[in-house]
Amino acid sequence: MYPGVHARTAPDKLAVVLADSGRSLTYRELDDRSAALARVLHDAGLRPGDVVALLTENRPEAFEVFWAAMRSGLYITAVNSHLTAGEVAYIVEDSGAKALIVSATLGELSEQVGEKVTIGSARLAFGGAVRGFESYEDALAAAGPRLEEEPCGAIMLYSSGTTGFPKGIQPDLPERRVDEPGEPLVTVAQYLFGLTDSDVYYSPAPIYHAAPLRWGGAIHALGGTVVLAEKFDAETALRHIEEHGITAGQMVPTMFVRMLKLDDEIRARHDLSSLRVLVHAAAPCPPEVKRAMIDWLGPVIYEYYSSTEANGITFINSQEWLEHPGSVGKSVLGPAHICDEEGRELPAGEVGTIYLEYEKVPFSYHNDPEKTAASQHPEHPTWTTVGDLGYLDEDGYLYLTDRKSFTIISGGVNIYPQEIENVLALHPAVEDVAVIGVPHPEMGEEVKAVVQVSSDATASPDLADELIAYVRNRVAHFKVPRSVDFVDELPRTPTGKLVKGKLKAAYAS
Repeated sequence: MYPGVHARTAPDKLAVVLADSGRSLTYRELDDRSAALARVLHDAGLRPGDVVALLTENRPEAFEVFWAAMRSGLYITAVNSHLTAGEVAYIVEDSGAKALIVSATLGELSEQVGEKVTIGSARLAFGGAVRGFESYEDALAAAGPRLEEEPCGAIMLYSSGTTGFPKGIQPDLPERRVDEPGEPLVTVAQYLFGLTDSDVYYSPAPIYHAAPLRWGGAIHALGGTVVLAEKFDAETALRHIEEHGITAGQMVPTMFVRMLKLDDEIRARHDLSSLRVLVHAAAPCPPEVKRAMIDWLGPVIYEYYSSTEANGITFINSQEWLEHPGSVGKSVLGPAHICDEEGRELPAGEVGTIYLEYEKVPFSYHNDPEKTAASQHPEHPTWTTVGDLGYLDEDGYLYLTDRKSFTIISGGVNIYPQEIENVLALHPAVEDVAVIGVPHPEMGEEVKAVVQVSSDATASPDLADELIAYVRNRVAHFKVPRSVDFVDELPRTPTGKLVKGKLKAAYAS
């Protein structure tokens, strides 16, 4: 199903709502406007397999562009609006985009990107005028008749690019029409998370990331309502859940931490009883944080592990997690395999590279066949990895340890920063933390914690000693940070992912 189906059966139902302003699209409007944009793009020369690039903050128009691409057999490349104009232009050009759609509210950024890219015919700006772009609203108003053929499109997003240039992650286009079933995420949302057309889904993360786009699309396929927050704020999120009657939503662990650190009085002030499914993903969640969320909200916390590459997915509910604390669940679309550096499969309990098996290789890296090949198992090409490390328990539940590139090797021993970060995350003086390896003349690397202190704490040598002692009482001594540095803010993406590459580069010397 897709918006056209719901436009016929429930035309006035809200498909998208902005949480604060109330700006919205009904299913009839979403269907009409995405169909009009599909015609505009077709008349501009775009054909199945071509790319439309989108630069926007959280706006309802994002889903108009999304569904126009989906119903035209196009790839949509949503670009991070926090990048510089040069970085955005690189992604637009590298993707081969034949259309660029921007939000006027991004002001100078949209204009500067327009000046740097070579796209000639399909440049549209919504929400106001942008020099070098035609009016999105005028183009839709003047659009010709709907397209009769509606092959299904796909999402091509770019990796965060913490080292080197970002790479486009390009799935194969589905061999079906947009209104035919077959999207795996819709099946996952429906049968594992129990989502239906009656759900009101809260999405506070930036729309240019994989989860907000994909999950918003899945909610529309089911006929539910997506409530977009312009940005995340802990107390505001609780108000949004109460005001909009949110039944389902998705967050990242840093959002959990910020909500848990609200005063008890503030948390008790809001009625959250409508919430029955709260999903988290995108970054590892410290077990103490997850247990506190379950204690607060009840068994409504669900988790999955996946990636922008969408090479597989695991799933775990609250009850399973309490029985297997720390796990990200069992693989759903195909078996998970843990392998050593030579590709040999490891037994339960041993840490190695995580490979997820699927019926075919579901993605390639755009313009980078070597990186695509490196993501595949040397003997089983349909087993793919994104470089994460972990292990399976005897029951087949997956546990993450860290990214391979973040592993600290000290004196020949592997140390996984996530374990130490999990310990420090709920210390009352810690607002945010990253653990990295820094050069050491004898050991190769030693462990360093980089800490952003909470608003009621003061960075000092005494606090550094306190944090080191705190960790020493909870993990093996060889894992304990040898030093603690304090910073004003850690580099994170708006979805909460820690950009460790920047930290590691700063300490490389």
